[in-house]
Amino acid sequence: MKIIAVGMNYTDHNKEMNNPLLSEEPVIFMKGDSALLKDGKPFFIPDFANVMLTSPPSFPNLKSEIHHEVEIVVKISRLGKNIAEQFAYRYYDEITAGIDFTARDLQRRLRSQGLPWELSKAFDGSAVVGDFIPLTKVGNEIQNIDFHLDIDGVTVQHGNTRDMLFTVDKIIAYVSCFFSLKMGDLIYTGTPSGVGPVAIGNRLQAYIGNRRLLDFYVR
Repeated sequence: MKIIAVGMNYTDHNKEMNNPLLSEEPVIFMKGDSALLKDGKPFFIPDFANVMLTSPPSFPNLKSEIHHEVEIVVKISRLGKNIAEQFAYRYYDEITAGIDFTARDLQRRLRSQGLPWELSKAFDGSAVVGDFIPLTKVGNEIQNIDFHLDIDGVTVQHGNTRDMLFTVDKIIAYVSCFFSLKMGDLIYTGTPSGVGPVAIGNRLQAYIGNRRLLDFYVR
């Protein structure tokens, strides 16, 4: 099972991150299977975020900021390779809401040095996933899905898939050029604006429309 994620796929989020990049292709990164967190299990702030790091020397006195990023997650339902965009809809039929946790200050430092993002994006438990529902339950229209994230009962992020820079079908067609997609693979499709830090004790609840699909605590 692969966890494929798309970065910088909503204009409003790019603006809040002061990111002027206008890419002609989706920005793709991966998370390992140890990043997956499901079944409402708590997310534990990682050890590296709780201590001041003294090594490696590149990152002296680093203290991480763990940020939430709510996203629509698509589950691949059949094997595919080099999938044409017009046929991509055949390769998924379930979706949910998920959280792509990011160690934000670590990401800033890595990006400033032109280094990969994985340390800031793919740590254990960083890919939280909710309960999947059939796409038919949201009208079978993948590019018109309303979703939001509440923290302690207050909405902090709200988005709609119609605002994606790269549609789900374009993403599937693109990534399938580089590696085979298999049943059970997950695609995190990008986050809207409103990202921010989480703290111990927070309760995160993510919704598609009025359906609560994700509910967990930060420990």
